[in-house]
Amino acid sequence: MASIVKNDKSIEPADDEKEQDRSDETEPRAEPREEKGKAPPPVATATRGGGDGFFHIYKSGQGYWTRMGTVLGAALIGGLTANFLYHHMPIWLQGVAGARAKAIAIYIIAGLLAAFALVVFWLMNKPTNADFLIATDSEMKKVNWTSRKELIGSTKVVILFMFLIAFMLFSFDIIFGYLFYFMGVLKSRPF
Repeated sequence: MASIVKNDKSIEPADDEKEQDRSDETEPRAEPREEKGKAPPPVATATRGGGDGFFHIYKSGQGYWTRMGTVLGAALIGGLTANFLYHHMPIWLQGVAGARAKAIAIYIIAGLLAAFALVVFWLMNKPTNADFLIATDSEMKKVNWTSRKELIGSTKVVILFMFLIAFMLFSFDIIFGYLFYFMGVLKSRPF
């Protein structure tokens, strides 16, 4: 960018820049370029079914590990709930179904697990929830994990201080025990 300095120390743009400024006013400005590495905004497409369908995974290539962790957590909750129901539902159904209570309980549990799986899938693919999981995954990649040497050193310090505090508490307990014994508050010696 060239500029001309006048004697009164003010700065003016050169003549070729003045002409360029005028040409910018008449021509429409170009759209700003997208930053390198950023994905373009999603484009809405019209489909006959009103979207991509229920079983479409929102931004499927992103946030893999947090999504898998969420699925694992949901599977653990579903499995523990199914186990609880499996052991208690035949008791609840004993008067209603008699000997077939266990078989009916299995069908009910299977239906509840299928409904639970659909609800979890729907919740994980809601755009706000999926964007949160994707952002969590990207933040976890930025975490500076400790090295093995630092981890072992920190663990040694924690274990050392745990034994030190345990020894100090034991000592204070013995000291106060004997103090209260000699004062007559306790009727028997600590040891």
